[in-house]
Order: sequence, then C-alpha cells, then structure tokens
Amino acid sequence: MARLVDVAAAAGVSVGLVSRVLNGDPATRATEETRQRVQRAADRLGYRPNHAARALRSARTYTIGLVVPDLTNALFAELMRGVEEASARLGYTVLLGRSEALTDQARISRLLDDGRVDGFLLQGRDADTTESLAAVAGTAPVVVINSRMRHRRGSVMLDDQAAGRVAAEFLIQRGHRRIGLINGPRSLLTARLRAAGFRSAMRDAGLPVSPKAITWVGYTVPDAAPALESIMSAAHPPSAVVVGNVNAAMGVLTEARRIGLSVPGELSVIAIHDAWTAAHTWPPLSTVKLPLDRLGEQAVEALHRRLEGRPGEDQLLDDVAPEVIVRESVADRG
Repeated sequence: MARLVDVAAAAGVSVGLVSRVLNGDPATRATEETRQRVQRAADRLGYRPNHAARALRSARTYTIGLVVPDLTNALFAELMRGVEEASARLGYTVLLGRSEALTDQARISRLLDDGRVDGFLLQGRDADTTESLAAVAGTAPVVVINSRMRHRRGSVMLDDQAAGRVAAEFLIQRGHRRIGLINGPRSLLTARLRAAGFRSAMRDAGLPVSPKAITWVGYTVPDAAPALESIMSAAHPPSAVVVGNVNAAMGVLTEARRIGLSVPGELSVIAIHDAWTAAHTWPPLSTVKLPLDRLGEQAVEALHRRLEGRPGEDQLLDDVAPEVIVRESVADRG
C-alpha cells in the first residue's frame, strides 16, 4: 500500500505538502500545477488516506450532516451532487437528513456530542425564519444554505435578486407588459430578494407593478392554485408570470389546465430554478437556472473553514449570471 512518503517522492515535494494538498487544506501555498502533480502521483500509486488514523489524531469524525426540507425535491439533487463532490475532495463523508427530523437544537447537540458528525449544512424549510434557524443551530458549526441567521455569520446564498430580474427581463424582451410574480412566503429572504429583482426590471422598463400582481403564498405545488386564482382575478390580468420556484410552476401549469387557461397562448410562464422535471411538464417549462451544484460545493468549503478554526462569513454567489433555459412555456406577445 502506498504511503504519503511514496507520493511525496513521486511528486518531488515534501510529505507535509502532500498531506495538505490531499486533505484539501485551502491555506496550502502551492501552485495549481503542483497540486495536480501531487494528485496524479497519488492516483498513479493508488494512495488511499487512512481516515481512521486521521480522525483519531484530530478528534474529528470527518463526517458532516446535510439537512434539507424534502429528500424527494428534484431541486436538491443538483445541490447534493455539489455537496458530495466537494466532500469527497476534502475527505468528508456526508450524512443526509430531513429538516423535520432536526426541529430543535438539542437533537443537533446530541449528534455532535455523540461524535457522529463534525458540523452541519442546513437548508431551512419555507416556515423557517432567521430566528428559528439560529435557534436550531445553537452553537454548533453550521453553514446555512440560501438563507441567513440574524446576528450570526455563516451562510452561502445564490443571487436570488438577479434571478428575479433576469426572469422579468426575459418576459419583457418577449413583448409582455402585464407581468405578475407568483412568489414564496414574504417571511423568506429568498422571496423578498426575487421580488426586489422583479420590481427593478419592471421599473427600468417603465412598467407598473400593482399590489395584486405579486402573490406571497408559497413555493410548493399546492400553493400554486390559490396564487394563480388571485393573480388572474385582477381587472387586467397578466399575460405572463414569473414563478418563484420550479415546483410551484408545475402547480401553475396544472391549475391553468384545470381552469381552461392556455399556456403559453393565454399565459406565459417562466420559473426560477431549473430541474430535470421542468423539461418533462406540458408544456416544457422555461426557467432561470442558478448554480445549485456550486452552492453545495461552496457550502462544504465554508463549513470546512469553520471546522479548521476560521471565523464564519456570509457568501453571495454572484459571479455566475443566472441563465435562461428557453423551453415552450413562454410565447411572444406582439
């Protein structure tokens, strides 16, 4: 079995540098060429780290918990892929759980005290507020995904404001002037940011936004029916809507069909977030794709920094622009 010293000799570097590179230490001072040379040497020699010895030396499990609201939600597949890839690179194992199973801070503390996990990545439920997230997290090493905790730093967020803006701009470019927003709950930061982006695009285009043009019901399929009913009951209903979540957008398509509203003939629909399900609705959904896989990667790296003793910080992934995925649910309006 290959040892660290064998990898170091093959790569022409020190044993300490090999250890830091293979453990994914972000503070390691090494060029990308050196990192790749070390990794190639390790792969060629078949080196496998001794995780048990590593855990004993550091008094850590090198296991992290990923907690999401719904394991069946297609949106979390891409997020989990990013979490798994970054965890493998940094030498962590991932335990997966539902938010409902961790409703109080005591249960998180037990997992930490029992030596099962080192820390958590926490994706809150729609009902969770900054206060409830902070209460659940307690003093545990936690990185919150796409939300923030009041008076505590340690989150990784997508650029939801840009997503709301891009979705509205796409509809405006296709000739729509009466546009609504079927949004998540007003208590959620993501919903407020998406609404802010939507409003800014409408304002810049000189288009009014009436109070009835935005609903704040929720992000789930059942939330779509009352939201669509409300938004289409206006004296001058919209010709297009932005839906704050691809799951709710599927509910919009179902409800529109139930009430005899043609999509995209009478109502164009674009959703924020993309998932494999969006290509298999009828009509296939146009979406605004956000980098959920990169969100997962950055969350793992942020938790790794916390576990290495560095302070938590809030991160906004705004260096990758939201991407419109054009399908058949949006029609031009002359």
